[in-house]
Amino acid sequence: MSLPHGEPGDRPTGVAYEQARAAETAQAQAQASGGGQATPYDPLKLCVYATVALLAWLFGAWAVLGFAALGFAGYWRARRAGLTRSKCYLRDTRLVLAYLGVIALAAAAALVLPHVSR
Repeated sequence: MSLPHGEPGDRPTGVAYEQARAAETAQAQAQASGGGQATPYDPLKLCVYATVALLAWLFGAWAVLGFAALGFAGYWRARRAGLTRSKCYLRDTRLVLAYLGVIALAAAAALVLPHVSR
């Protein structure tokens, strides 16, 4: 399966794009394993986790707020596109949105509260 190469507006985006990429990757892996050589596991997620942790350490609550807002916007868009179940541990996109919203509020409070006079 190959992704379409038409006009920019014709290309799938969001959930459709990720599903097409996953299908393409699965097909490539099936072809690679059929040739006798297995593709080694790529621990990309671990690199991503380490990068997110580094950014959170360097930028503190600002990074937490940014990642929570980015995640919330992504899940909001996906939910509007019809995604109701996620690969996230919480599964239901409403729960994921609530979780990310609470994180964003906590980060905003951590940024604002030290500056509020008593």
